[in-house]
Amino acid sequence: MMRINLLPYRQIRRAERQREFNMMVVATVIAAAAIVFLGHTIIGARTNAQEERNQRLQTAITKLDKEIAEIRELKSRISEMLEKKQVVEDLQSNRSQSVILLDEVSRQLPQGTFLKSIKQKGNFVEIEGVADSNARIAALLRNLGESKLMHSPNIVQIQAVMIGNIKYNDFKMNVRLRAPKKPEPEAPIKAGSRVKGGKS
Repeated sequence: MMRINLLPYRQIRRAERQREFNMMVVATVIAAAAIVFLGHTIIGARTNAQEERNQRLQTAITKLDKEIAEIRELKSRISEMLEKKQVVEDLQSNRSQSVILLDEVSRQLPQGTFLKSIKQKGNFVEIEGVADSNARIAALLRNLGESKLMHSPNIVQIQAVMIGNIKYNDFKMNVRLRAPKKPEPEAPIKAGSRVKGGKS
């Protein structure tokens, strides 16, 4: 018995093409969704990695800032300690320098000259006294100029005064202190040099 297909051929073909098209659309949508999901996952992973890297950098920067603050505090403490040490050394130096200064002035003081006061301001020394003549004052100036401790004496004032019906010359002068000489460092011994008196 023969079978006759009564459905139109064109409608069947159109329906097949429509199904193929729908399947392609579905496959394309699935592929696009997969691509979007994969891209989102990759971007998210890279973003997380960058955020972790930024966090590590921020932690390291915070640690360095803390260490820098500690170093600054240590430098400040060291500076304060050095200043205190310098003050103590200056006090000790000034104390010994005052004794040396008084001793030196007394050594350079000619006969017939008497001191009333000695004032030190830094490297300047102000001397006030009386002498029985101008020659004594000139001798004192010469002695102070040749001193190993002082130099550049300068008369500020000379005034005649009467003390016990005797005429004296009241004077005031300034003199500079010489800068102390720093000890020369010892020359380093060269390698291979021989000590005197030793066997060659």
